[in-house]
Amino acid sequence: METNHPTKVTVQAVIQAPVDKVWSYWTEPVHITKWNQPSQDWHAPRAENDLRAGGEFLTRMEAKDGSMGFDFAGVYDEVKRHELISYTIGDGRKVEIRFIDQGSETKIVETFDAESMHPVDFQQAGWQAILDNFKTYTEQS
Repeated sequence: METNHPTKVTVQAVIQAPVDKVWSYWTEPVHITKWNQPSQDWHAPRAENDLRAGGEFLTRMEAKDGSMGFDFAGVYDEVKRHELISYTIGDGRKVEIRFIDQGSETKIVETFDAESMHPVDFQQAGWQAILDNFKTYTEQS
């Protein structure tokens, strides 16, 4: 019997801000819409977030020119304030985000199951770009 184990991909960044600010900016819809896009020609016009185990989230991601868009949505599996968020995306893939409190800075380590339609390095670059946008937004706000 063959089992299919998805490839795990990790991206990370150190944010020059304490964990309480990083957590708020990561989880509050008013902030999510400001940073959750892979490039400047995309945006996130809407976000919803019920941050609890069993709660659902949705971020609408669209090209600014209106040529394409999609809902990034899922259900939270586990939430530990200021430490861990894990969830399952609508297609069944798993994501885990660790927030590591380092005093005046916070390390974020995000691991996700790769999908099979795009090369892994392409997916890693896209998720890293979103994380880098988060870092820039949080440090400049």
